[in-house]
Amino acid sequence: MTDDRLDRVLRAADPYRPADLHGADQELLEEIMSFERPPRRFLVPMATAAAVLAVVAGTAVFVHGRSTTDYAAPLPHISISAPNAADSVAFALKAAEENPRLLIGEPGWKITSVYGFADENGDIFFANGDRSMNITWYPAKEYDGYYQDRLGVSKPQPAAIGDWQGDVFTYSASDFALMLKPRDGMFAELRTGGKNWTRATFDALLTKVERVDAKTFLAAMPPEVVTPDKAAEAANKILADVPLPPDFDADTLLTFGTNDPYQFGAEVTSKIGCAWIAEYQRADKAGDKAARTKAQQALRSSHNWKVLKSMVDEGDWAEAFWEVADKVAGGKIPQGYRESLDCR
Repeated sequence: MTDDRLDRVLRAADPYRPADLHGADQELLEEIMSFERPPRRFLVPMATAAAVLAVVAGTAVFVHGRSTTDYAAPLPHISISAPNAADSVAFALKAAEENPRLLIGEPGWKITSVYGFADENGDIFFANGDRSMNITWYPAKEYDGYYQDRLGVSKPQPAAIGDWQGDVFTYSASDFALMLKPRDGMFAELRTGGKNWTRATFDALLTKVERVDAKTFLAAMPPEVVTPDKAAEAANKILADVPLPPDFDADTLLTFGTNDPYQFGAEVTSKIGCAWIAEYQRADKAGDKAARTKAQQALRSSHNWKVLKSMVDEGDWAEAFWEVADKVAGGKIPQGYRESLDCR
């Protein structure tokens, strides 16, 4: 869930927006975010934008200062079985093979956030004191558009990670990005964040970045990261107080690849929230008042879901989810909700 999701949110919110700006809108976003960029510029800010753009068409139906316990739908008695260990390993390795698998070998650098390993786009964030590095990967087919955009940033200067060639673009005296050329169906961009960067420190760090094999890459993930073999346990913990819609396929909660806990929680609640909205729409169309009411109750109960409450201080996903959920619980489907919650 990289910045392309925000592009879809913006497009959904503005029907008169051109269908394809060849990345120019993303460039503007990156310019805005180039100063003290937060460690999460994918799902979380997109949720904020979704709440602002896709849901503001009307008065919010937030329920403030009131417990939603009375509205909670019956909790599911479900436990997702962990997939076969060999299958989990194979899935994780396949996903890792399809991303850049770049690690920083210099002491002090730690992985702080990961997302998108099972998608065409993904992010991995590293931090060391007040400096950070974001590595984002995209499908190779998007390279030309992004490259043309970067030409508007600065003149490209050749650089490489080992034998993987690319170009450095300079956003400011302390903000640099290395765009690597397409390889194995994707391309990657390494961009600085935080403070105290110079071109010299950036170039020096690039010599410490190396591409590793899939097993080494996965082994470098922090223990709190939810890898496929941990997904069932993590999902079951979330489902302890989250009602599931009728006929919901809980196994779909095991297909997100490798994510930090925040992003995994957002993925799970996205799936469940979208399913409850679909159930509300089905029931409303069928005139099934009991089912429609149950869906509304479930969405109202989201204010009590521990997973969302735990996310409030870390990002904006919970608030955006509640914004949409409260609108639906109030009997109105907000325009652009699918983009807001990434319903797929």
